[in-house]
Amino acid sequence: MDSKEFVARAEACLARVTKWLEQFDPDEVDYSAGDGALTIEFPDGGRFVLSRQSATSQVWLAAAAHGWRFNWETAGGRWVDDKDGHELYARLAEALSEKLGRPVEFDG
Repeated sequence: MDSKEFVARAEACLARVTKWLEQFDPDEVDYSAGDGALTIEFPDGGRFVLSRQSATSQVWLAAAAHGWRFNWETAGGRWVDDKDGHELYARLAEALSEKLGRPVEFDG
């Protein structure tokens, strides 16, 4: 994947997550986006960051004390964890569920 394709796929990922976050009550989950990153903020001051990493052609997710790196899998058309193959959107929903203390599913 060349750098132009990577940026397009990463930006589509960030836009998809942003659209999904719009369904949450802003008193529970707020977010801001810009310059290849999406910051998800919580009332307790906690934050998650989903960001485009052009140098490695990856999308990174930092949530609480965890960090994951996702590569684009052309065959499956999805972002997958570079260590365990877990899909990005499912991993984000899992981390958000843990943070909010209730089940959350990614339906974006």
